[in-house]
Amino acid sequence: MNGRIERAEAEGISDAIAVERTLAGERDAYRVLVERHSANVFRLAYRMTGNRQDAEEVVQEAFLRGYQKLRQFAGNSNFGTWVYRIAANYAIDRMRQSKSEESRREHPSKPREDGIEVDPVALARDPAPSPERLASSTQLAEMMKAALNELTPAERTAIVMRHWEGCGIEEIAAVLKSNSNATKNTVFRAVSKLRKALEPFAGAKTAARAMGTE
Repeated sequence: MNGRIERAEAEGISDAIAVERTLAGERDAYRVLVERHSANVFRLAYRMTGNRQDAEEVVQEAFLRGYQKLRQFAGNSNFGTWVYRIAANYAIDRMRQSKSEESRREHPSKPREDGIEVDPVALARDPAPSPERLASSTQLAEMMKAALNELTPAERTAIVMRHWEGCGIEEIAAVLKSNSNATKNTVFRAVSKLRKALEPFAGAKTAARAMGTE
């Protein structure tokens, strides 16, 4: 196919066909994959890194690495899952780097300022909260951010992927380069640490809802 892929056709082609066309030299075909999966990758990256700048870098790097390694991609697997794992691994690298550069960390002042649902605390909010409730939720959001920052990169990855992204233990273990039992323990430690940090302020039920573990 010559020129740009028409939008109507692009929306109809499968990931497998888009991969095949990309490998055949049609760069616009890869753009289809980026547009189709970038929102999910950004959500994961934002939840893992905690700030837009790092999340955007993770997205860019994940799709760049995906493009460079596309010939290594197993066509019988899911491209979305594949690039998702690339993003998760790179996000872990970013988090480890950020741990040694805390002064560079930037956090959005509003959990939903970009219109994309990225903050699990939003799950605990009422549809029409009172001013008192809203103030409490804001404080809870700040406590959540602080508590997440105290987790190790592996712990944060585990709780994000397990409870906020709904990933299976085996998938998380693959990202963490660990085994199932060790990964389960990592998830448990992360949940326990967040619960310990949030329960004194929010109570057990609200803390569980905020963590996405209820």
